[in-house]
Amino acid sequence: MSQPKEYRKGPVTLRGRKVPTSTTDQRLLDNSGPSDWVHTDPWRVMRIQSEFVEGFGALSDLGPAVSVFGSARTGPDHPVYELSVAVGEALVEAGYAVITGGGPGTMEGANLGAVRSGGTSVGLGIELPFETGLNPHVNLGINFRYFFARKTMFVKYAQGFIVLPGGYGTLDELFEAVTLVQTGKVTNFPIVLMGAEFWAPLLDWLRSTLVTAGTISEADLGLLEITDDPDEAVRIIREARQ
Repeated sequence: MSQPKEYRKGPVTLRGRKVPTSTTDQRLLDNSGPSDWVHTDPWRVMRIQSEFVEGFGALSDLGPAVSVFGSARTGPDHPVYELSVAVGEALVEAGYAVITGGGPGTMEGANLGAVRSGGTSVGLGIELPFETGLNPHVNLGINFRYFFARKTMFVKYAQGFIVLPGGYGTLDELFEAVTLVQTGKVTNFPIVLMGAEFWAPLLDWLRSTLVTAGTISEADLGLLEITDDPDEAVRIIREARQ
Protein backbone atom coordinates (compact mmCIF):
# COMPACT_ATOMS: atom_id res chain seq x y z
CA MET A 1 0.00 0.00 0.00
CA SER A 2 1.55 3.34 -1.10
CA GLN A 3 2.23 6.12 1.38
CA PRO A 4 -0.32 8.98 1.16
CA LYS A 5 1.02 12.38 0.02
CA GLU A 6 -0.95 14.17 2.71
CA TYR A 7 -1.98 13.04 6.16
CA ARG A 8 -4.32 14.83 8.53
CA LYS A 9 -4.00 14.26 12.27
CA GLY A 10 -6.78 16.31 13.86
CA PRO A 11 -6.11 19.95 12.96
CA VAL A 12 -2.53 19.17 11.89
CA THR A 13 -1.65 18.53 8.23
CA LEU A 14 1.47 16.48 7.44
CA ARG A 15 3.13 16.07 4.03
CA GLY A 16 6.17 14.40 2.54
CA ARG A 17 8.55 12.89 5.06
CA LYS A 18 6.32 14.04 7.92
CA VAL A 19 3.58 11.56 6.96
CA PRO A 20 3.57 8.86 9.68
CA THR A 21 3.75 5.15 8.91
CA SER A 22 1.01 4.32 11.44
CA THR A 23 -2.22 5.92 12.67
CA THR A 24 -2.84 7.48 16.08
CA ASP A 25 -5.26 4.69 17.02
CA GLN A 26 -2.74 2.09 15.95
CA ARG A 27 -0.06 3.58 18.17
CA LEU A 28 -2.53 3.83 21.06
CA LEU A 29 -3.55 0.18 20.85
CA ASP A 30 -0.05 -1.15 20.18
CA ASN A 31 1.49 -1.76 23.61
CA SER A 32 4.95 -2.54 22.28
CA GLY A 33 7.81 -0.09 21.89
CA PRO A 34 9.33 2.58 24.12
CA SER A 35 7.41 4.67 26.64
CA ASP A 36 8.97 7.99 25.59
CA TRP A 37 5.57 9.18 24.40
CA VAL A 38 4.54 10.04 27.98
CA HIS A 39 7.22 12.75 27.99
CA THR A 40 6.27 14.40 24.71
CA ASP A 41 4.76 17.89 24.50
CA PRO A 42 1.24 16.75 23.45
CA TRP A 43 1.10 14.50 26.53
CA ARG A 44 2.32 17.35 28.71
CA VAL A 45 -0.75 19.29 27.60
CA MET A 46 -2.88 16.68 29.35
CA ARG A 47 -0.82 17.06 32.53
CA ILE A 48 -1.18 20.82 32.34
CA GLN A 49 -4.92 20.45 31.85
CA SER A 50 -5.13 18.13 34.84
CA GLU A 51 -3.40 20.73 37.04
CA PHE A 52 -5.96 23.37 36.07
CA VAL A 53 -8.84 20.92 36.66
CA GLU A 54 -7.49 19.91 40.09
CA GLY A 55 -6.87 23.52 41.08
CA PHE A 56 -10.29 24.75 39.94
CA GLY A 57 -12.00 21.84 41.67
CA ALA A 58 -10.19 22.28 44.97
CA LEU A 59 -10.62 26.05 45.19
CA SER A 60 -14.00 26.67 43.57
CA ASP A 61 -15.81 26.86 46.94
CA LEU A 62 -13.05 28.73 48.77
CA GLY A 63 -14.92 32.01 49.15
CA PRO A 64 -13.22 35.39 49.64
CA ALA A 65 -9.45 34.98 49.82
CA VAL A 66 -6.23 36.98 49.65
CA SER A 67 -2.87 35.74 48.33
CA VAL A 68 0.14 36.51 50.53
CA PHE A 69 3.68 36.44 49.13
CA GLY A 70 7.10 36.72 50.72
CA SER A 71 10.48 35.12 51.14
CA ALA A 72 10.90 31.42 51.87
CA ARG A 73 14.18 32.26 53.63
CA THR A 74 12.78 34.31 56.51
CA GLY A 75 13.15 32.41 59.80
CA PRO A 76 10.61 32.31 62.64
CA ASP A 77 12.78 34.66 64.73
CA HIS A 78 12.67 37.40 62.09
CA PRO A 79 10.34 40.41 62.52
CA VAL A 80 8.95 39.89 58.99
CA TYR A 81 7.92 36.35 59.95
CA GLU A 82 6.03 37.77 62.92
CA LEU A 83 4.45 40.32 60.58
CA SER A 84 3.33 37.54 58.22
CA VAL A 85 1.65 35.72 61.12
CA ALA A 86 -0.21 38.92 62.03
CA VAL A 87 -1.26 39.33 58.39
CA GLY A 88 -2.71 35.80 58.31
CA GLU A 89 -4.61 36.44 61.53
CA ALA A 90 -5.97 39.79 60.36
CA LEU A 91 -7.17 38.37 57.05
CA VAL A 92 -9.08 35.50 58.68
CA GLU A 93 -10.63 37.83 61.25
CA ALA A 94 -11.86 39.95 58.32
CA GLY A 95 -13.47 36.92 56.68
CA TYR A 96 -10.80 35.95 54.15
CA ALA A 97 -9.05 32.67 53.44
CA VAL A 98 -5.26 32.94 53.16
CA ILE A 99 -3.47 31.66 50.06
CA THR A 100 0.32 31.29 50.00
CA GLY A 101 2.91 29.36 48.04
CA GLY A 102 2.79 26.80 50.83
CA GLY A 103 6.50 26.94 51.56
CA PRO A 104 8.57 27.99 54.59
CA GLY A 105 9.42 31.52 55.74
CA THR A 106 6.80 34.23 55.44
CA MET A 107 4.50 31.86 53.57
CA GLU A 108 4.52 29.56 56.58
CA GLY A 109 3.93 32.54 58.87
CA ALA A 110 0.82 33.64 57.00
CA ASN A 111 -0.52 30.08 57.00
CA LEU A 112 0.19 29.81 60.72
CA GLY A 113 -1.70 33.03 61.41
CA ALA A 114 -4.66 31.77 59.40
CA VAL A 115 -4.80 28.48 61.29
CA ARG A 116 -4.46 30.19 64.67
CA SER A 117 -7.50 32.30 63.86
CA GLY A 118 -9.52 29.27 62.77
CA GLY A 119 -9.52 30.13 59.07
CA THR A 120 -8.79 28.37 55.81
CA SER A 121 -5.05 28.14 55.15
CA VAL A 122 -4.27 27.35 51.51
CA GLY A 123 -0.86 26.35 50.17
CA LEU A 124 -0.15 26.19 46.45
CA GLY A 125 3.13 24.31 46.28
CA ILE A 126 5.49 23.94 43.35
CA GLU A 127 7.90 21.18 42.39
CA LEU A 128 11.37 22.59 43.10
CA PRO A 129 14.69 20.84 43.75
CA PHE A 130 15.43 22.82 46.93
CA GLU A 131 12.07 22.95 48.71
CA THR A 132 10.47 20.17 50.74
CA GLY A 133 6.74 20.29 50.19
CA LEU A 134 4.01 22.17 52.01
CA ASN A 135 4.49 23.68 55.45
CA PRO A 136 2.57 22.04 58.35
CA HIS A 137 0.11 24.93 58.73
CA VAL A 138 -1.61 24.37 55.38
CA ASN A 139 -5.03 22.76 55.70
CA LEU A 140 -5.84 22.87 51.97
CA GLY A 141 -2.85 22.14 49.80
CA ILE A 142 -2.24 21.61 46.09
CA ASN A 143 1.12 20.78 44.53
CA PHE A 144 1.85 21.93 40.99
CA ARG A 145 4.40 20.97 38.37
CA TYR A 146 3.93 24.10 36.28
CA PHE A 147 4.43 27.67 37.49
CA PHE A 148 1.85 29.15 35.12
CA ALA A 149 -0.95 26.87 36.35
CA ARG A 150 -0.08 27.76 39.94
CA LYS A 151 0.05 31.48 39.15
CA THR A 152 -3.43 31.33 37.67
CA MET A 153 -4.77 30.01 40.98
CA PHE A 154 -3.10 32.80 42.96
CA VAL A 155 -4.97 35.41 40.92
CA LYS A 156 -8.24 33.66 40.07
CA TYR A 157 -9.23 32.84 43.65
CA ALA A 158 -7.87 35.95 45.39
CA GLN A 159 -9.45 39.35 45.87
CA GLY A 160 -6.06 41.00 46.28
CA PHE A 161 -2.38 40.49 47.04
CA ILE A 162 -0.37 41.28 50.15
CA VAL A 163 3.35 41.23 49.37
CA LEU A 164 5.93 41.00 52.14
CA PRO A 165 9.71 41.33 51.65
CA GLY A 166 11.03 38.62 49.37
CA GLY A 167 13.32 37.68 46.53
CA TYR A 168 12.99 36.86 42.84
CA GLY A 169 9.86 34.74 43.24
CA THR A 170 8.12 37.44 45.24
CA LEU A 171 9.09 40.12 42.70
CA ASP A 172 7.88 37.88 39.89
CA GLU A 173 4.44 37.53 41.45
CA LEU A 174 4.31 41.24 42.33
CA PHE A 175 5.10 42.55 38.86
CA GLU A 176 2.92 39.99 37.12
CA ALA A 177 0.00 41.14 39.28
CA VAL A 178 0.74 44.81 38.58
CA THR A 179 0.86 44.07 34.86
CA LEU A 180 -2.50 42.28 34.97
CA VAL A 181 -4.07 45.27 36.74
CA GLN A 182 -2.37 47.84 34.49
CA THR A 183 -3.56 46.09 31.34
CA GLY A 184 -7.09 45.54 32.64
CA LYS A 185 -6.85 41.75 32.73
CA VAL A 186 -8.05 41.89 36.33
CA THR A 187 -10.15 44.69 37.84
CA ASN A 188 -10.57 45.98 41.40
CA PHE A 189 -7.50 44.00 42.42
CA PRO A 190 -5.59 45.77 45.22
CA ILE A 191 -1.88 45.09 45.72
CA VAL A 192 -0.47 45.98 49.13
CA LEU A 193 3.26 46.06 49.90
CA MET A 194 4.07 45.44 53.55
CA GLY A 195 7.40 46.64 54.92
CA ALA A 196 7.90 50.30 54.02
CA GLU A 197 11.63 50.28 54.66
CA PHE A 198 12.14 47.28 52.37
CA TRP A 199 9.97 48.49 49.49
CA ALA A 200 10.71 52.24 49.55
CA PRO A 201 13.93 51.99 47.45
CA LEU A 202 12.06 50.02 44.78
CA LEU A 203 9.27 52.57 44.60
CA ASP A 204 11.85 55.37 44.44
CA TRP A 205 13.54 53.62 41.51
CA LEU A 206 10.24 53.11 39.71
CA ARG A 207 9.49 56.81 40.07
CA SER A 208 12.94 58.17 39.27
CA THR A 209 13.72 55.81 36.41
CA LEU A 210 10.59 54.32 34.82
CA VAL A 211 8.30 57.31 35.26
CA THR A 212 11.08 59.67 34.15
CA ALA A 213 11.75 57.52 31.09
CA GLY A 214 8.05 57.43 30.28
CA THR A 215 7.84 53.64 30.36
CA ILE A 216 5.18 53.83 33.08
CA SER A 217 2.98 56.69 34.25
CA GLU A 218 2.73 58.25 37.68
CA ALA A 219 -0.76 56.76 37.87
CA ASP A 220 0.75 53.29 37.48
CA LEU A 221 2.60 53.79 40.76
CA GLY A 222 -0.80 54.27 42.37
CA LEU A 223 -1.53 50.61 41.70
CA LEU A 224 0.73 49.81 44.65
CA GLU A 225 -0.22 50.59 48.25
CA ILE A 226 2.34 50.42 51.05
CA THR A 227 1.90 49.98 54.81
CA ASP A 228 3.41 48.35 57.89
CA ASP A 229 0.05 47.71 59.55
CA PRO A 230 -1.78 44.39 58.88
CA ASP A 231 -5.14 45.94 59.74
CA GLU A 232 -4.47 48.78 57.29
CA ALA A 233 -3.57 46.23 54.60
CA VAL A 234 -6.87 44.42 55.13
CA ARG A 235 -8.77 47.72 55.08
CA ILE A 236 -7.21 48.65 51.74
CA ILE A 237 -8.29 45.35 50.24
CA ARG A 238 -11.82 45.53 51.61
CA GLU A 239 -12.34 49.10 50.44
CA ALA A 240 -10.99 48.36 46.98
CA ARG A 241 -13.41 45.46 46.59
CA GLN A 242 -16.33 47.56 47.78
